[in-house]
Amino acid sequence: MKKIKKIKIKINGKLSTIKEKVTLYSFVKKLKVPLKKVAIELNQEIVNKNRIKNIKLKHNDKIEIVHFIGGG
Repeated sequence: MKKIKKIKIKINGKLSTIKEKVTLYSFVKKLKVPLKKVAIELNQEIVNKNRIKNIKLKHNDKIEIVHFIGGG
């Protein structure tokens, strides 16, 4: 039986353990984050949402998700 490797990442400052080789897209979808209403930063760089499905998360990655809030 093959053991599933786990990695540690930080999401909005909180430590989280996830499976290795998870894409940023699948991780964000699992969190039920509405992609059209957020900005995502990976290791202090804004993520181009056209590339989000190709980005595999790595050990010690830092993700920040910022929700847009309307106002006037």
